[in-house]
Amino acid sequence: MAIMGDYHSWAVAFGVLGNIISVLVYLAPVPTFYRIYRKKSTESFQSLPYQVALFSSMLWLYYALIKEGAFLLITINSSGCIVETIYISMYIAYAPKNSWMSAMKLFVAMNVGLFSLILILTHFLVKSSIRIQVLGWICVAISVSVFAAPLNIVARVIRTRSVEFMPFNLSFFLSLSAIMWFAYGLFIKDICVALPNVLGFILGMLQMLLYAIYRNAEKVIEEKKLPEQMKTIVALSTLGAFEVYPVALDTNTKSTKEDKKENEQTGEPDKTDHRSLEDSGELHSDECPV
Repeated sequence: MAIMGDYHSWAVAFGVLGNIISVLVYLAPVPTFYRIYRKKSTESFQSLPYQVALFSSMLWLYYALIKEGAFLLITINSSGCIVETIYISMYIAYAPKNSWMSAMKLFVAMNVGLFSLILILTHFLVKSSIRIQVLGWICVAISVSVFAAPLNIVARVIRTRSVEFMPFNLSFFLSLSAIMWFAYGLFIKDICVALPNVLGFILGMLQMLLYAIYRNAEKVIEEKKLPEQMKTIVALSTLGAFEVYPVALDTNTKSTKEDKKENEQTGEPDKTDHRSLEDSGELHSDECPV
């Protein structure tokens, strides 16, 4: 009995810490949406990360509601549903027509259609004795599948030798969150909660290792020109917490270096400084990259 009491105490402790850290991660996009509110435009930001975050939180909330003794899962995923709904509402309010239509279609298809389908199938077609297990493994599959975005960022860091796309603080807190929820799942003996966070911890440690390796490394300029002036960098956790970082992409860097090289070969004066002065006069103070 004493051992069971200790297990319960540890589960509560790690669950509370997991709630606190995950709430901080949920609130990380606040500067992004303040930017959207201030500019009254979503710019090149996308709604996909927040839609997937809401979908994941809804699934985990459904799982926690039918599982006994999962109050701390209910609290964090209820918070996630509220916060992500606010984010999506703000996105839809300030999105241009094309982005608005895409966001609404995605919301209806995933957060209404797909979630309703999962709810109906697991409630009416799956026996009550195995319903929790089936829903738990669906949640695991969704959590594991969303690791594709951070892996893209890891590949970009290695390719460019630059960590500007991978903030250390976010990687640290996501790793910390994964540890808390893994321990919580371990102490309540729920493999569906513990398993995805093993991958989350490994990915977080990999990100911090890459940060230590490349934080002072010389950047490699990519030759591929990207059409957008602003790219969104996504980082996420296994329980649905996401962050999107706006990163300004300097698409003129390569052309500037090529112009300088050509001017040196032809003996012509360098026009780069003159061009940059002209460009600077066209910039508005609100258009500085964040």
